[in-house]
Amino acid sequence: MSLQVGDRVITSARNPAGHNRLPRYLRAKPGVVEAVHGHYPLADERAAGRNLPEQLYTVAFAAGDLWDGDAEPNCVVHAELWESYLAAP
Repeated sequence: MSLQVGDRVITSARNPAGHNRLPRYLRAKPGVVEAVHGHYPLADERAAGRNLPEQLYTVAFAAGDLWDGDAEPNCVVHAELWESYLAAP
């Protein structure tokens, strides 16, 4: 998958054993790619001693999509996420 700025995505809903860099509050949530940063080692794999570069993106999430009615109006949350955490909606 090769994402571009403006592409709509949805984050993974998986809940793997052990640590990973996809916060629970972002799982299975829609977002929009805001920046493409190139390939960097996937932190989950690097912690296990493996160096597997993967595309890294900045993804913007509407706060209302994350916290329903408890969100500030027009608030946006940004996260840097690796490609394996993302899919097309």
